[in-house]
Amino acid sequence: MWHDMFQAGISYGEKTLRTVLVYLALLVLLRVIGKRGLAQLNTFDLVVMLLLSNVVQNAVIGNDNSLVGGLYGALVLLLTDWVLVRQAMRWDWFNRLLDGTPTVLGRDGAYDLREIDRQGIRVPDLDVAIRHQGGDGVEETALIVLEPGGTLLVKLKRGDQVADKDDVAAIRATLAAIEARLPTA
Repeated sequence: MWHDMFQAGISYGEKTLRTVLVYLALLVLLRVIGKRGLAQLNTFDLVVMLLLSNVVQNAVIGNDNSLVGGLYGALVLLLTDWVLVRQAMRWDWFNRLLDGTPTVLGRDGAYDLREIDRQGIRVPDLDVAIRHQGGDGVEETALIVLEPGGTLLVKLKRGDQVADKDDVAAIRATLAAIEARLPTA
């Protein structure tokens, strides 16, 4: 029993290489698939991610079922991610290579249906994002952007933006000034 828990089935060099290669391959595949999967992790996407992790498990650890082998694979995976994230922070070109660039999905009150289709996003999902930002429809938007991390950003046109605390404070100050000019009864 103890032997099976601590005896690695393959060499640590091979395990390191396997883990790094699988990590990079998944990074490329997820980058090619697009940002939509990151933007809206629905039930189907969650199932795919769970199955994907199971599918690549043996590619990472080989025929090694040991505790030490699994922990070593996890360590290599986390270290690889840590190194790539640090390099992406250091070099902007590398960050763009890994994450991509923002994608404009709508501008000046109209959707870019070609880009929406290319990203695999549903228009009803964008309508929900607009409502979350306080808009009533696409006609009220100035810009809709899908960020590299999958976040949808919606900028409403100037007159359609929701009032904030500064707007309310300005209205109160104006009302107070008007009240000060009115004769008291």
